[in-house]
Amino acid sequence: MDCKTAVEDSRVMIILLTGYLKDLKEHIRKKGFGHLSDEIEFFKVIKPTVYGKLLFYNKVFRIEVASPVAIGDAVRRYFTRRINKLEEHYAGQMSTSEFYRYYRSGNTYRDTEYFVRGNIHITEGLKPYAFEIDYDFSTYYDHEAAKIIESDLLYEYLHDRINTPDQVPDELIRNMGGKPLSWTAPKNALIELIYALHASQSIAYGKIEIRKIITAFQWLFNVQLGDAHHSFHRMKFRSGERCIYLSDLIESLESYMDKDLK
Repeated sequence: MDCKTAVEDSRVMIILLTGYLKDLKEHIRKKGFGHLSDEIEFFKVIKPTVYGKLLFYNKVFRIEVASPVAIGDAVRRYFTRRINKLEEHYAGQMSTSEFYRYYRSGNTYRDTEYFVRGNIHITEGLKPYAFEIDYDFSTYYDHEAAKIIESDLLYEYLHDRINTPDQVPDELIRNMGGKPLSWTAPKNALIELIYALHASQSIAYGKIEIRKIITAFQWLFNVQLGDAHHSFHRMKFRSGERCIYLSDLIESLESYMDKDLK
């Protein structure tokens, strides 16, 4: 989502997803479920996906509307606080919520308890909204699943928001023939290159933070890398060749050198 149009984009998505959720509710009211497995799939996957995105866009709308007008550090601090708050929420869920751990693990042995209607135990200290939900269209835990989906989407969005590169100066664009530089290889390739330069201490003798290097490359190539740290972590567990792009660079450079020798 483009941060420049995030408010309007969110507004549109809220309207669309609210309408879609109402259509789903009407369909379930009229048709019901053919099998228990259909009911579980609906309340475990289908409804939480729609509702989670609705919660996400509503949260983005509220965050962006309250965002500082200024650019630079003020905005970065604002969204960093939001990320920190979300990470605290994650940590709390992982340590206290049995359902959170169950949902994350991909288990199915308690699906009939969590995702079949009529199993809401109101005397077990549920969250306040449990007393107002529509029991024909809710299982209580489908809302909890939607909140997890919302948090995941929001975490990714906030990281993208912080790492959004500043606009390339007009003078630099003119010097490049009217068009900004663009990164045309996969984003993971750029992340691999950035970390290689940092690890080899090729930039500022390795004394500059990796976050600042990432921001500089995003600005230079007018690209958003999202959560580059998480992407790099996944590279560590690649099967076979881990430094795919760097190996390709060596091969390409050697081929280019060979042309000059012919």
